[in-house]
Amino acid sequence: MDFQLLHTDPRSNARAGVITTDHGKVETPVFMPVGTVGSVKAVHINELKEDIGAEIILGNTYHLYLRPGLDILQQAGGLHRFNSWNRPMLTDSGGFQVFSLTENRKLTEEGAVFQSHIDGSRHFFTPENVMDIQRIIGADIMMAFDECTPGDADYAYAKKSLDLTERWLERCVTRFRETECPYGHSQALFPIVQGCVYPDLRRRAAENVAAIGAEGNAIGGLAVGEPTEKMYEMVELVNEILPKEKPRYLMGVGKPENLLEAIERGVDMFDCIMPTRNGRNGQIFTKQGIMNMRNERWKNDFSPIEEEGESFVDRLYSKAYLRHLINVNEILGLQIASIHNLAFYVWLVKEARRHIIAGDFSTWKPMMIENVTRRL
Repeated sequence: MDFQLLHTDPRSNARAGVITTDHGKVETPVFMPVGTVGSVKAVHINELKEDIGAEIILGNTYHLYLRPGLDILQQAGGLHRFNSWNRPMLTDSGGFQVFSLTENRKLTEEGAVFQSHIDGSRHFFTPENVMDIQRIIGADIMMAFDECTPGDADYAYAKKSLDLTERWLERCVTRFRETECPYGHSQALFPIVQGCVYPDLRRRAAENVAAIGAEGNAIGGLAVGEPTEKMYEMVELVNEILPKEKPRYLMGVGKPENLLEAIERGVDMFDCIMPTRNGRNGQIFTKQGIMNMRNERWKNDFSPIEEEGESFVDRLYSKAYLRHLINVNEILGLQIASIHNLAFYVWLVKEARRHIIAGDFSTWKPMMIENVTRRL
């Protein structure tokens, strides 16, 4: 994997670059649609490429390990061939899913024992076998196995958790370096900076991660219950330490305004389930603000979903029609909302990139935040 830093905003840390993988190029800043079980919910591959303009998507190690399972993925030749996505792909490590199974998992020095949310069967993730699983999935970018610390954890717990994550990281790096992708393309490993909301822990974690010299780095354990301002503070602190010549990935974030604030602080990559999950619940993100499509006000509004939207669904369907579909729980409504929201998120970071290159990101961003946080 290669990363080229092309432009930096003169009045902030916002950056524009290009990541090159064996499956193609990714212009940064970039938003990655989340394909939890090998598909982005309710969205066809062609829609992802042509209508949404996604350059890279994310797969989930925990879910893919459980279903369809490693045997099927290996027989298929990896996830790229299994789901027909021939562009770059990133897999998370499963650490966040194990974190979310608090009642059904146990952490040890060796790894994490957990029960499947599907049938209660017991499984064991270690730094080594998580590397092996991601090799079999075949993503271009793999994530180190970590413990995602809750945002409200006390200092003692956060330190103990970081200690474990750092020991696991050493094992991940060793295993990664002694194995290869079974499908012939190159894979990169991103370590993850943890440390909760404690500056000294975040600083220590970032210095440790930077010293590894990986092809890119991630910031995890944010947007998990801590105050938003704390999230921004930790991002700023960490990005002062992580190498500027490597891409920085803020995991699982977030709202449109969160993306813009993080871009200003030097983040290059994002993923979040919010555009599809909120879309399925009737929330539409637009350039003018946020719409709740269940509201009565859209009942007889026959104007396009978004006047200057980025996807074909914006031009094809009206607000009134989308409201009707969502209120009667029609599957097409969930599909239209997901396509629209993903296209908006991808547009937003591409627009940020355009303004970074033009040199006016710092004047464009406040105006855009005012727009995207407005309730319509």
